[in-house]
Amino acid sequence: MQTFSIAIHGGAGTLVKGMMTQDLETAYKNALKLALDQGYKVLDQGGSALDAVEASVKELENSHLFNAGKGSVFSANETHEMDASIMDGKNLKAGAISLISGIKNPVSLARDVMEKSEHVFLAGEGAMQFAKELGYKFEEASYFYDDLRHQQWLDIKDSNHFQLDHSAKKDSKFGTVGAVACDKDGNIAAATSTGGMTNKKWGRVGDSPMIGAGNYANNKTCAISCTGSGEYFIRGVVAYDVACLIEHKNMSLAEASSEVIHKRILELGGDGGLIAIDSQGNIAMPFNTEGMYRAKKSSNGMEEISIYS
Repeated sequence: MQTFSIAIHGGAGTLVKGMMTQDLETAYKNALKLALDQGYKVLDQGGSALDAVEASVKELENSHLFNAGKGSVFSANETHEMDASIMDGKNLKAGAISLISGIKNPVSLARDVMEKSEHVFLAGEGAMQFAKELGYKFEEASYFYDDLRHQQWLDIKDSNHFQLDHSAKKDSKFGTVGAVACDKDGNIAAATSTGGMTNKKWGRVGDSPMIGAGNYANNKTCAISCTGSGEYFIRGVVAYDVACLIEHKNMSLAEASSEVIHKRILELGGDGGLIAIDSQGNIAMPFNTEGMYRAKKSSNGMEEISIYS
């Protein structure tokens, strides 16, 4: 019987164990389990990989703990600019949105771009107009307000500095959430969502909404969702790079993922991690940072929820 599986992530980076209280670690693990179970339930009931990754990412977007949706960080002008993407490995259809605000679940808007428009990528005012035409509810700014996120912004506002999500001294976490899944039919899908960088300017966009950089899915190779230093992941076309190594060098999912995260992205000067799945339900979750919020579950009985290496 076809193995069905799902993996999720909530960001990678410098997650110093001593800085994490037991209560906070429990909260993160509970949030990861909730998102993991939402997606797995879809697969277990015969749902599609696409439905599963959307369900898991929506759950992560609904938590203030992760830099996506409700937990998005503040930009330089004290607003929230969110990005998301989704891709179906069965037919290579994809949808992405960038620089939107007020949308509770950006990943769902990305899916609507894929299924209800002639396009792949909508940004800014145009993406907001598209959402309005579809009848999306726009949340008040207070929905996205979080004391920790606001303090992170206050610490560096009016400066040229920006930071990747949680930061204390040099410690940082790259705040992105994502999911990859393989369903009972052997179809795979990937979804990624982010609130970007604290104090980011000029409409900066990272790798998360970019198909091939931060998100990719193809039944012939793999589905990937990335989290890391976005500029480097864009330059390395990381998600597609893993798929290419599988297709053209006949590497396994584990080999290709490891090659990209532990060698190729480091050579560029970037760091972070990714989650990957193939159409046999195999999962890889490599990262070259101190930790990555991650979880995986499979119909073969495997389940894991982890933060540190």
